[in-house]
Amino acid sequence: MSAQNRKSSILSSILVVHGPNLNLLGTRETDVYGALTLDDIVDRLRTLAGELRVEIESIQSNSEGDLVSAIQSARGKYDGILINPAAYTHTSVAIRDAVLAYEGPVVEVHLSNIYKREEFRHKSLVADVAVGQVAGFGPHSYELGLRALVGVIAAAVPGSK
Repeated sequence: MSAQNRKSSILSSILVVHGPNLNLLGTRETDVYGALTLDDIVDRLRTLAGELRVEIESIQSNSEGDLVSAIQSARGKYDGILINPAAYTHTSVAIRDAVLAYEGPVVEVHLSNIYKREEFRHKSLVADVAVGQVAGFGPHSYELGLRALVGVIAAAVPGSK
């Protein structure tokens, strides 16, 4: 397939944002987060993205400022954002405000069910500014979130179902 045909067959472009400590997946608290690494999860997302005819770009940072900058830079460049703010879910007004300023749909995902964990994890500062949240399904949370985000983007396109 030529680059032009491949580009014309892509329906949308999505930024996948991974927050702090997710670079340690596969080695950190595997009883909570599972044995897959972040690279494994991103590989699975890339496979699904190909099936859904979307492009994804994935970034991970342990720095709140870098995550805010990535979300801000997504404006006008990506059709949607899939985000796992990780520990910043519960603390970062800056990430919440960056998501709020983003003009496209955002889906929040978590590997674990944050509502079945410690009390301080029950509050998400991102949930009310995202179109939805998927949590508790391990790596499938990312895949379900991507499917949902692609559906929201497609529904916003005139003439789509």
